[in-house]
Parts: sequence; C-alpha cells; structure tokens
Amino acid sequence: MDSGIDGIRETTTSYTASSDKKQGEYTLDDYYALPEDVRAELIDGHLIFLEVPRSVHQELISELLFELKLYIHNNKGTCKVLPAPLDVQLDCDNRTMIQPDISVICQLDRLVEEGVYGAPDFCIEIVSPSSRSRDYIKKVSKYQNAGVREYWIVDPKRETVLCYFFEGEDYPQMYTFDAIIPVMIYDGKLEINFADIKDRLI
Repeated sequence: MDSGIDGIRETTTSYTASSDKKQGEYTLDDYYALPEDVRAELIDGHLIFLEVPRSVHQELISELLFELKLYIHNNKGTCKVLPAPLDVQLDCDNRTMIQPDISVICQLDRLVEEGVYGAPDFCIEIVSPSSRSRDYIKKVSKYQNAGVREYWIVDPKRETVLCYFFEGEDYPQMYTFDAIIPVMIYDGKLEINFADIKDRLI
C-alpha cells in the first residue's frame, strides 16, 4: 500500500512510498495517513520508519514494565505505565509524534483517547542497532525540552543503562546490567536490579 510518503527507514521493508515532501516537512496528517501495519515516529517533521523489535528488546520491555507496575501497585500509586506502540504527541504540535518503548505518565490529564498529549514523566528506550544515534542524541534533547523528568537508555548490546534525571545535577549516570538502579521520579525508593533481569534474558 502506498501512502504517498517517503521517510527515513530503519530497515528495508516491503513498504515503499513517494512524495514531493522533504524530510522536515512532514506533519501529523502524513503520520496518520500511514498504513496501520507501518510503525513510525515523526520527529520535528522527519518521518522515521521503525524496525521490528528483536526478542531481547521485548523481554526488557516486559521486565521493566513488571517492575514499574508492581511498585506503583504496591504503593497505591496513580501513575500509568504504558508500552509501545503508543502515540505520544510530545511537543503538543503537529510535527512530532514519538513511540517511547515505555512511558510512565503521572499527570493523568495528559492521557487522551489517541495516546499521550504532552510529556510523560519517565521514558525508557531500548536501543536497537538502527535507533542508536536517535536514542542517544536526538531524544535526549527532545525529552528534556518537552518536560520529561527522567529518561533511561537501555542498551542490550553494550549491557549498559544511561540514566538522565533532568531535575538533578549529577546526570547522566551510566550503569551496567550488573547494577541496581534507582528510579529518581520516585526519589530512589524504587530500585531495579538489572542483574536479576540479565539472568532472566534469553
């Protein structure tokens, strides 16, 4: 199916398109015109088509979702923890729509029928080979400027977790998969043991 859109591609797929628009000119209208089976992000008018995630990627999402949801449940919290695919209209404009691997939303008025309107409190990205530069560079400034409070970059290839707490001073902090990592939006009261998670990975 041809949507008339030509964007950046993470991997080669059977989906092809063409358009008179250039990167930087795409809007939410173009994003919503994509076929339902095509996963993409729109960042500052640039369309990026997303690859199919690998099994370790999905395992890490599952493990982290469990840890976050369990903590919130046990402490009778109200924050919502949602995985991709989830449309996050980060800048509340028509040029950016992202798909964080995990979003924690504590300002519940930002949850809308279509997804999230505004910045989540906490975002986690699991690095894939083709998303590396975007996760480590582009999204850091996007998340910080939009008002995300905390951002983790989980890199299964390097077995590292780079943590930004934008409200703190001594960040980013780099951890390995052998570390116990505090979640700072909860003042470090939630600690995620990556050594345990590592032992459970395929």
